[in-house]
Amino acid sequence: MLASQLLLRYLEAEGVRFVFGIPGGPIMPFYAALAQSESIRPVLAKHEEGAAFMADGYARASGKFGVCCTTTGPGATNALTGVAVAYADHVPLLLLTAQVPTHQFGRGAFQESSQEGVDIVSLYRPVTKWSAMVHHPDRLAATLRTALRVMTSGCPGPVHVNLPLDFAARQVPDELVPPPCYRFAAELFDRPSVREASRRLLAARRPAILAGSGVNISAAWPALRRLAERLGAPVATTLKAKGALPEDHPLSLGVFGYSGSPETREFILGPETDCLLVVGSSLGEDSTCGWDERLGRKEALLQADIDPDQLGRNFPVTVGLIGDANAVLVELLFQIERDSGTRGRGPARELPACSQGRGAPLSPVPGPEAEQGRYRPDLLLAELREALPRDALLFVDNGTIRTWAARHFPVYREGSFFVNMGLASMGYAVAAGIGGALARPGKAVVALVGDGAFAMNGMEVHTAVEHGVPVLWVVANNGGLGMIYHGSKMQFGSPYPGSLYNEPIDAAKLGTAMGARSFSVSRPGELGQAVRSALRLGAPAVIDAAMDMQSPPPMGGRVRTLQREEEQHAHIVRP
Repeated sequence: MLASQLLLRYLEAEGVRFVFGIPGGPIMPFYAALAQSESIRPVLAKHEEGAAFMADGYARASGKFGVCCTTTGPGATNALTGVAVAYADHVPLLLLTAQVPTHQFGRGAFQESSQEGVDIVSLYRPVTKWSAMVHHPDRLAATLRTALRVMTSGCPGPVHVNLPLDFAARQVPDELVPPPCYRFAAELFDRPSVREASRRLLAARRPAILAGSGVNISAAWPALRRLAERLGAPVATTLKAKGALPEDHPLSLGVFGYSGSPETREFILGPETDCLLVVGSSLGEDSTCGWDERLGRKEALLQADIDPDQLGRNFPVTVGLIGDANAVLVELLFQIERDSGTRGRGPARELPACSQGRGAPLSPVPGPEAEQGRYRPDLLLAELREALPRDALLFVDNGTIRTWAARHFPVYREGSFFVNMGLASMGYAVAAGIGGALARPGKAVVALVGDGAFAMNGMEVHTAVEHGVPVLWVVANNGGLGMIYHGSKMQFGSPYPGSLYNEPIDAAKLGTAMGARSFSVSRPGELGQAVRSALRLGAPAVIDAAMDMQSPPPMGGRVRTLQREEEQHAHIVRP
């Protein structure tokens, strides 16, 4: 068969349902094969970055891997940021790029991206787990198997396969191998460390758990809940893991980090919490409130991660548990039951005052009145939460809206909140929501974005319209780049020039122009009504919500970290 047909058969065998991308001359053999497929549907994006974001959103929402493809040259370079986001957040994604024919390498072929031009394979190596060109048609099957195995082995992540045009159109041997024969799920754990962790947790006066995105990656939600209930240990999450323990659970503390509540921050960092179990978090800046030194002063800091390189990277660890988050949590629960000699719930512990487990949306906090005709951010989030089903999927973009959502949008279902924090790329949720909606048909899917993020990838609304994907975009429109405006104001006393738009973006008109149903809201009550109307339509819709720019977002901790770094650097370089 043709190499492009064999490639397609591998994707079909893996259960791939969608390929997100933009065609071009060198990748047309693959699209010709794709046209014959009865199970895989091509989704035409408006930009290759958007295609990668859609594949990322599909992977996060489905628990499978996403696939995106581009032509050679600029098509391949355009997808770089999207793939880098997947790499930073450990999302399994397969990027397929085309290449000019091999006999044209080094001759100045149009859009050449071989090792003798703009070397696309080398360009992707720093942002993928594996990046390679198919060096001979007969090696296509072996290259694909390696890529798929590396993508899902250990800590998952994106991989890149580059296929020259002349190879794609060549006859190759039929080497289709079933997926279970070339990639395997490793659910490993470290028995001695599990025993020591059990002893530490049972001896602790006030243990607590910090759940990171590794809990989501391994779908370890039931094990996390059972362990927390068994120990009576409150659970905080990183922002990426928000909702890993539903935030109406009595043991939920909500988000720990820059945008989390001050009460949660002090509970986790305070000396009363003597034993902290960290699961699936690398303990980076945002997840540690700027590497707060109090985390390293616990009587016992236990860290579980599938990547041994993450253990003890930023803080000294008492016990390092190497392994898959779900396997470690399950075995830790069994070990605790064996060591304590009992089963079921452990001794009752006094719940912290900051526990959010009350079964109701968070109440808006007192704050300054918003500008006339604009929503205050916390009120906008409260109204959105009330209007959405409890199991709605929410894709949140970067900017001030992310910080508000962390604190004021409670999540009631595991695996229903998605944000890219590793790279914190704007424009992500605008496109990723489309992939999420295709992965979970029948669910309400909302992309909560700022007007700055909507400006970057808003044309992907047209992609959803063309394919009938019912995504609801709620555009928190404050007339500029709120994070830059407030960050510079907090850090330097005055906002940067150019952070506000001279001509505000009319997201509703843009949505209408692309074929979506559009709404404009500016007063309390209007957003909830618009959200309910949009969801009843079952079609792509855009809500332009006028939001106050002057409400400062909960990002002061981030600013203090930046200022501390500047002061330390100034001290070093001062004569």
